[in-house]
Amino acid sequence: MKLAASAVVILAAVGLTATACSSSTHSNGGSSSPASSAPPASSAPASPGGSGGSAAASVAVQQTPLGKILVDGQGRTLYLFEQDTSTTSTCNGPCASAWPPATVTGTPHASSGVTAGLLGTTMRTDHSTQLTYHGHPLYRFSGDQKPGDTKGEGSKAFGAGWYVVAPNGNKIDNS
Repeated sequence: MKLAASAVVILAAVGLTATACSSSTHSNGGSSSPASSAPPASSAPASPGGSGGSAAASVAVQQTPLGKILVDGQGRTLYLFEQDTSTTSTCNGPCASAWPPATVTGTPHASSGVTAGLLGTTMRTDHSTQLTYHGHPLYRFSGDQKPGDTKGEGSKAFGAGWYVVAPNGNKIDNS
């Protein structure tokens, strides 16, 4: 009896996790996309005067012990995933729980030190809009507890490496 009850609890937790990972809390701005098997990707640059009203929608440069790196509007470190070979994200489900995609609801804003022409967005499979920089989808790391943390640097999880991003759009590999 205890085994059956444990199984039900585990299945319920898995179901809730799957539901949370597949639901979107961000809008893609109301734009519709043509139906296709792969999400459309955009490498369109953000304009410097974009809708920087939302802190989550801005990207800045911050000096850290790893050097100058990209951070979001709240100072949280942004990472690239080496398995992403285009602007299309390959990190979904449990991966996206550990490495939450940096999503936006409007046009991202390039702060000082960020090259606006390298900043863009891509549509995720859950229809949220993810930041990209120099063609790389951007993520945060769930293990970073405060702004400036870089605990995910050099991690090898979900099939490839995770690295902080330099202002030129390349990874910083100090692992």
